[in-house]
Amino acid sequence: MEKKQVQISSDLQKFIDKFEPNKFKLMAKGIEIRGINDMHRNICQAKDLIERLELNLIVSHNAEMLSYGGFEVNNL
Repeated sequence: MEKKQVQISSDLQKFIDKFEPNKFKLMAKGIEIRGINDMHRNICQAKDLIERLELNLIVSHNAEMLSYGGFEVNNL
């Protein structure tokens, strides 16, 4: 089974550099940020950063991610 190299978009790289997540998992469509204690504050900060820098990204989360303190930032 071949491992496919995941390419990080320039918008996603800008987000990672500015948001500086401690723990994240690279995925095909974006990143999953994990180990967050204050979910609401961090999701709002991520959305605000995306809007201020005019990045083509979107924040996504669900109840399962909440159980381990995570949310996704995906390319549009």
